[in-house]
Amino acid sequence: MKVYDKSVLKVNAGTVDGKVVLDTEGPLSPVAKPIIKRINRIFQEERPISSDEENIIFSTWVPPMPSEAFNRMISSQVASILKKRVPDQLSIGITGKCPYDCIHCGAAGIVTDPELSFDEINSTIEQALDLGSYYVSFDGGETMLRKDLPEMVERVDKNRAIATCFTSGFALDEERAGKLKDAGLFAVHMSLDSPDEKEHDKVRGREGAFGKMVSGARHALDAGILADLFVVISPYNIDDLDGFYQFACDMGMHEMTVYEIVAVGRWLEHEDEVISNKDVKRLEDFQKTINRKAEGPRVTALPYFMGPDQFGCFAGKRWMHTTAGGDVLPCAYTPLSFGNVREEKLSTIWERMGRHEAYKCSADYCMMRNPDFRKKYIHTIPQGEQLPFRVENLTTL
Repeated sequence: MKVYDKSVLKVNAGTVDGKVVLDTEGPLSPVAKPIIKRINRIFQEERPISSDEENIIFSTWVPPMPSEAFNRMISSQVASILKKRVPDQLSIGITGKCPYDCIHCGAAGIVTDPELSFDEINSTIEQALDLGSYYVSFDGGETMLRKDLPEMVERVDKNRAIATCFTSGFALDEERAGKLKDAGLFAVHMSLDSPDEKEHDKVRGREGAFGKMVSGARHALDAGILADLFVVISPYNIDDLDGFYQFACDMGMHEMTVYEIVAVGRWLEHEDEVISNKDVKRLEDFQKTINRKAEGPRVTALPYFMGPDQFGCFAGKRWMHTTAGGDVLPCAYTPLSFGNVREEKLSTIWERMGRHEAYKCSADYCMMRNPDFRKKYIHTIPQGEQLPFRVENLTTL
């Protein structure tokens, strides 16, 4: 199966013992070999969500093969080898409103009033696609509180990117799920803080949150949308990995993604209560063990995926986040604004971010977990200052 077909580079995909294998040909083949080798190593260690003779869906985070969006992903990987910055991923806040009061909310305290309009959101996404993004994720607050979300999803050019959204499951009823499917939503990332109902509701600060998540997941699955169980791991729930995975299995979800708790937002004062390098190794082992199995949801452990053995931290290099108020951040968990889409073109802001000393070079792991980065940039934000904080106001620059 030819999954990338350009005059200077062609990438073919096949399966060997149920595992995806890529090979290249063409003048740029030697340049692409390192990234193709890395991707093949991942493919060999794991299994895709689904594959047949015509299509391969590896993950809710990766465009299906073959597709033009997947072509753009390969192009961005080649660009990274050539030291070109491409914002592979754009996450965009569409509302700051949320029915919950999560104890670890990273968006808490971020100014989002006035919220971006429908046209402003569409314009920002279009500009990101022009910069090379192939993955667009609608974020919140609670995304389902925007009644025009299906229309936003529909406006994403599916020839250039896949569209996904994050949700707690609140207000994701049968009708909304059907509209999102019709609009072309590729996947939904559904957050869960504990496989135990009472504990999940406690973390969310509202009784009934667990039930809303379960019903929302069922509606998404019934509508034919890829469903990912999105779990934020902390020292307090890392021992529940098996329970989370069993929940994903019982629900019939396609994937389980593990992210790490970040000391930002309501968790800002808990710098010592984040995961360790030992925990990351545990997540790596968990991912590899689960993905060797023939059946069940695949697992993507982002702390491992964005670690030194894989791709490193994406923030400001391959990922940018736009808040619901229009500020552009290196990622959704770094409260530093490099500009606002209401005031400047996204390309201008992206270039400015790339010139900043913290984002000129690669980082082996999440920069917000790096004490030196936090001391230099996060601790210097004046207490009580409006967030996200504009980088030009930092005295360290």
